[in-house]
This record gives sequence, C-alpha cells and structure tokens, in this order.
Amino acid sequence: MYAIGEASRQSGVGIETIRYYEREGIVPKPERASNNRRMYFTRDIGRLRFLKKCRDLGFSLTDAKTLLDLSEGDVEDCQSVKQLAELHVFNVRTKIDELRRLEAALVELTANCDSGNVSCPMLSKLRTD
Repeated sequence: MYAIGEASRQSGVGIETIRYYEREGIVPKPERASNNRRMYFTRDIGRLRFLKKCRDLGFSLTDAKTLLDLSEGDVEDCQSVKQLAELHVFNVRTKIDELRRLEAALVELTANCDSGNVSCPMLSKLRTD
C-alpha cells in the first residue's frame, strides 16, 4: 500500500487532482490507515495512470471516466470505445480546423504591421471589425 504522495509520483497525477477524482466519484475512495491517511493499492495507481493517459490524449474527464468504467467492466465493449474515440477524433479535427483559421487571421493581421508606424493597422482592424 502506498500513501497519496507515492501514488501521485507513480501515476503522474497530482495530489490535488487525485483528491478531486475521489470527491467527484471518478475513482473509488481509498482505504484509510489507522492514522486516517489515504492508502492506495497498485490497482488504484493503475486507475490513476489510465485516467492520466486518457486526459493526455485530450479526452474529457467524463469520457475518461467512461473509458475507465468500460475497462473495468465484466465485458469489454469495443464498439462503445470505438464510438467514443471516433467522436473524439472528429472533435480534435474540428479544433485543428478552427486553429488553422485562427492562424490565418493572425498572419493576415500581423502582415499589415510595419515597425515604426504611429498607428498600428492590427489594432485599428481589431477595433473596427
């Protein structure tokens, strides 16, 4: 059994995040030692690692919890996992498209900037549009 600091170190999940996950019911509350300190088993640390990997891939906390639940269920539901992942890929692609449009707009605005101008074309454009 491990204390919360060691669980944090081994999982890569911050201590406050672990506490948050417990408060919100994302992971089960851990057992307590006689001094009331949280104690984590290897399985608990594995759950935290799983959630961290999901979050690193950009899944929402709700989706990460769903994936965790699916991974711990009696029967793995590959179709549900695939649907969730495909929706996430769609959302990522949408964000990439939005970022490309943002980049193009910023490039256009900054291309109009000349150093030494008293009046900045970018600021003028932002004020009028």
